[in-house]
Amino acid sequence: MLPSVLRCARPISTSLALSRPLAHFRPHMDPDPSRPVERAIRTKLTDQLKPDHLEVHNESHMHAVPPGSESHFRVLVVSSQFEGLPLIKRHRLVNEALKEELSTCVHALAIQAKTPEQWASNSTIAKSPPCMGGSKGDHTVEEKLKAGRE
Repeated sequence: MLPSVLRCARPISTSLALSRPLAHFRPHMDPDPSRPVERAIRTKLTDQLKPDHLEVHNESHMHAVPPGSESHFRVLVVSSQFEGLPLIKRHRLVNEALKEELSTCVHALAIQAKTPEQWASNSTIAKSPPCMGGSKGDHTVEEKLKAGRE
């Protein structure tokens, strides 16, 4: 896992949310080039699910990864393509759209997949709990990361 985390390390970034409806989002707008994983997530979800609303949050800073990493994400996707589908099938559509990222750089992906009707009645995104696992308690992580860069 360490090599994939290092491949996804990027300069420190700030909030990555697109929190307005896509009617105000230019589909070919090029997000910050220093965040290629976020850009790929946005592009693939937009192209494949045609969302009415999309939010992509990089939550890597909440985990024991190098600053600027793109390894832990939370997405909110509102799409009419989810109409009539159970939650598991909605998640499968998102996972299928992002299969390349999930097999390489993205270690964790939290998904909220709503229909436009569900979004109209509850336009909130769930908050992530604090990181409880992984290498957060491992005090040798810095050494391991440094060794992985050499």
